[in-house]
Amino acid sequence: MEVCPPVHIRPFRTEDEEAVVSLWRRCDLVRSTNDPRKDIQRKLKVRPDLFLVGVLEGKVIASLMAGYEGHRGWLNYLAVDPEHQRKGLGHAIVVEAERRLRESDCPKVNLQVRASNAAAIEFYRRIGYLSDDVLSLGKRLEHDDTA
Repeated sequence: MEVCPPVHIRPFRTEDEEAVVSLWRRCDLVRSTNDPRKDIQRKLKVRPDLFLVGVLEGKVIASLMAGYEGHRGWLNYLAVDPEHQRKGLGHAIVVEAERRLRESDCPKVNLQVRASNAAAIEFYRRIGYLSDDVLSLGKRLEHDDTA
């Protein structure tokens, strides 16, 4: 594995929005049911300190949106620019999110991965995440207009 040059991991800033949305699109994380800009605005209302970006030479090349509601931590929108994948950056930004969650006394972190995303599943297993014997259910409370 090639090692990524020093990347500064820091909380998201509003001026990062275009770069982050572009990154999510390049990493195929945007779905028609989720408006990425609305997701960012929602996140900025709740624990914005857990919305992280990785910056290299002034360019956002990674993101991770973490959350904690007092029972479990959650990881969402982990993205690493395809040109910088497999260099340890994904692991580094997850470690930083976990550190911040531990500081909040978070006992466990959960995440959801599409069953078809074998590469992401393998990545998370490599860094210590295991499959839980649970079924993920969801109910949309607000429909994003992404047309």
